[in-house]
Amino acid sequence: MKRLKMRVRFDFVGKTKQNKLFGNKNSEHYAEEVRQHKISLIRNVPIQGIYIEDIDMSQEIYFVQDEITGKRLAYAPVSIIFYADSMEDAVRFTMKEEFRKVEVLEPEEVNLSKFEMERLLLKVAEELVSYKDYLERKIDNWK
Repeated sequence: MKRLKMRVRFDFVGKTKQNKLFGNKNSEHYAEEVRQHKISLIRNVPIQGIYIEDIDMSQEIYFVQDEITGKRLAYAPVSIIFYADSMEDAVRFTMKEEFRKVEVLEPEEVNLSKFEMERLLLKVAEELVSYKDYLERKIDNWK
């Protein structure tokens, strides 16, 4: 299979932390901090099967009201154009809590063999289990 070229969008949330000694940083500031940190990792830590072409952090931070807590949350969007050696690599790269949107830029059409489809579905299932474990740990720490 030919390399895949994709554009993905991640929106990094900025949750405020209250600190009595040093005051509060607003959620917009935290969203920007998280975005800078995560993009630094993507730029500097190689990811097997993924080749970054462009990272666009120019989109403005936006706000959404959290339905559960009622707090106003800031999100810092990032658009990344990348190449993936395989569909499994693309799934592993995009399956994050911050994932919002994906667009396949190249090739125009993708044909998967029976074996490739099985591998893809297995990778999706593995990533879902991994994400479920992550959420359970997050909830256990919140209690």
